[in-house]
Amino acid sequence: MNDNTTNQSISKTKQHFQILDGLRGIAAVAVVIYHFMEIAITDYSKNFMAHGFLAVDFFFCLSGFVIAYAYDDRIEKMGIWQFLKLRLIRLHPLVMFGSILGLLAYLFDPFVAPLPTYNFEKIFLIFLSSILLIPYPAMPDRMFNLFSFNAPAWSLFWEYIANMAFVLGFHSIQKHFLMILTVISGLGIIYINYRAGNVMGGWGGPTFWDGFIRLCYSFFVGLLIYRCNWIIKNNLGFIGIGLLLTLAFIMPYGKWNLITESFAIIIYFPFIVALGAGASLSNRLQKLCDFSGKISYPLYMSHYWALWIFANYLTKNKPDFFEKYMVVAVGTLLLMGFSYLVTVFFDIPVRKNLGRLFLKK
Repeated sequence: MNDNTTNQSISKTKQHFQILDGLRGIAAVAVVIYHFMEIAITDYSKNFMAHGFLAVDFFFCLSGFVIAYAYDDRIEKMGIWQFLKLRLIRLHPLVMFGSILGLLAYLFDPFVAPLPTYNFEKIFLIFLSSILLIPYPAMPDRMFNLFSFNAPAWSLFWEYIANMAFVLGFHSIQKHFLMILTVISGLGIIYINYRAGNVMGGWGGPTFWDGFIRLCYSFFVGLLIYRCNWIIKNNLGFIGIGLLLTLAFIMPYGKWNLITESFAIIIYFPFIVALGAGASLSNRLQKLCDFSGKISYPLYMSHYWALWIFANYLTKNKPDFFEKYMVVAVGTLLLMGFSYLVTVFFDIPVRKNLGRLFLKK
């Protein structure tokens, strides 16, 4: 996932898109519920949140918009190294934190045997690849995730690639060329959907390049939304646009995936970003959007440790329908609360200290 709140990377003199912050939080919660539910119900057609994985494509689109908005007019003055330091400080503390949580959960999972399956050297390499964001799909029992101790980090790997591409040339790419690349990558979305029957790839070794295609289209179109001023003024507000976003995650999963998922990524999510950037926020919902935005990135990067424990709990205890769904509901709420604590006591203080040490005054 990508940025947490837009104002972390935007000059204080610029407009703050609070509704986009709130939408990012909705998408992060959708990812958590989706991950719980795909373990609880392996048949996606019976999963009410079967398209929660599309939140990643929404994140990529939103990231393209925010990066362009924040840096297009100051990247030349800022320079490559300063930009990369800003992005590393913003993103990497939680990459490392999520990896540490994943390692601890693997070693001390209460529902499996205390002795790990892999030797020390293998565990160390897997952990090192995770904190350094070097893809290493080495655990077959974890479906060859690119980052076995924190599976969602796969999208951060591609986010870093997008940031590198932006600072090395895409900040000044001509719009007509960007449009051509967007159309080509949009055709790529349709292709991988047709080939696989869905667009959920990119997280594991066998589908590695699917992640690249997903990144390219959504990030490119996010850049275009800002640079072409495709912002739609509206009065839907956070609740209205949030409900529209949620519809994409709860739409049925099945034989129409080629149409529904391609439409969601290529048309619908850019439309939602354009609406979110053009809507106004009522005063009574500002705190909700602020909270939603603050926990979104910590929630995304620090929840997956609990999913492996949940999977082993299901295998060992075989709970009934009611107990299973109570665990999902309570687990999601607890992870949201945990993410808030991570934000307040880890993410914000660490980023502030790193900023003092490494950023120009």
